[in-house]
Amino acid sequence: MSLSRRGLLAAGGAVGALAATAAGTGAATAAPASGKERDNGRRVRTGFDRLAADGYALLKGQKVGVVTNPTGITSDVRHIVDVMHPDERVDLIAVFGPEHGFRGTAQAGGSEGRYDDPATGLPVYDTYLKSGQPLADVFTASGVDTIVFDIQDAGARFYTYIWTLYDCMEAAALAGKRFVVLDRPNPVTGRAALGPVLDPAFATFVGRREIAQAHGMTVTELALLFNAEFLAERPVDLRIVKMSGWKRSDFFDTTGLPWVPPSPNMPTPDTALVYSGTCLFEGTNLSEGRGTTRPFELLGAEGIDHRWAAAVNALGLPGVAFREAYFAPTFSKFQGKTVGGVQLHVHDRAAFDPVRTGIALLVTAKRTWSGFEWRSDNWIDKLTGNTRVRTMIDAGADTDEVVGAWAKDLAAFRSVRKRYLQYR
Repeated sequence: MSLSRRGLLAAGGAVGALAATAAGTGAATAAPASGKERDNGRRVRTGFDRLAADGYALLKGQKVGVVTNPTGITSDVRHIVDVMHPDERVDLIAVFGPEHGFRGTAQAGGSEGRYDDPATGLPVYDTYLKSGQPLADVFTASGVDTIVFDIQDAGARFYTYIWTLYDCMEAAALAGKRFVVLDRPNPVTGRAALGPVLDPAFATFVGRREIAQAHGMTVTELALLFNAEFLAERPVDLRIVKMSGWKRSDFFDTTGLPWVPPSPNMPTPDTALVYSGTCLFEGTNLSEGRGTTRPFELLGAEGIDHRWAAAVNALGLPGVAFREAYFAPTFSKFQGKTVGGVQLHVHDRAAFDPVRTGIALLVTAKRTWSGFEWRSDNWIDKLTGNTRVRTMIDAGADTDEVVGAWAKDLAAFRSVRKRYLQYR
């Protein structure tokens, strides 16, 4: 499907007052989805689609900067910066790039630095690994009044874009800037929160605050939670623009929206489906599949054979089967070497629990392969947000025991989470 800019802006008519939140209140209002908004069979409209359909009224009279990356696109796959820049209704003066950069040229753990975007001439500022007053100083130096956030999340606590959101909200409050979050789907649904809740003692850029490993929220819902629960002493002047047509049970491929890899090793929505569990293998000496065409679906190491797949299949985990697999990563761990391991095949994604599956894979890998080791820096503790997963597995705990250890904390987080959910 292709829409002209005029057609995109006209689709659905006037959306009206899209959303407004008083700083720190956590309350939000948004115009309901209408039948007209579901144009041309496209069921879900993003926050940006609705902002544009309302003629950018929320940004009127503001000097605007956008925190975004290659996922900030329209339904006809144009980047929102390229759409807004020539539009006289928006005074867009700056772009802020996260990890991997605004145009997505950097690998994991990298960014693009400060430069002028060749396509638009706009100054691009680097937010990666900046927070607090240093990031507030970047916003002040840019001259913006309002900062807009529009990035596709993957649904896991250790996916860094939600902490870019958090850091930018905190810095915007310090700099006295207004903050607008444009919503996009949680690609793995928003049905439930799963996994351990971060212990603040283990806060890093892969987990700033106390949320579950698979949070089951959209970025606007997280923004509301962050502002009210974690930034309450100095909340940002927050506005959200919700989606229309999205339901909590929706997987990404049911939305009708195009998928753009939000990072180089998140190539498909299938990757996101398993990521909140199998990314834990970053904390081990096994390959998590980086350097293959199926990152986070392929796991392995030299010396692993059929016994691992057999052991994890014997657990009868719901919704998933494991194939004995051999692969040679082109970069990252075991670059250029043939390793053995497993490939995950999710056959019932509604029944599949990625975090429980990740724990089961760790337990069985340690039991079936004598070479299993945690990373020497105990990175696994940063990913899980505590020491319990590592120490319990080392002590011989089984999957049920490890999963049961976080039940109380998860129930408490789920109770808090309910207050900020914006969709059914």
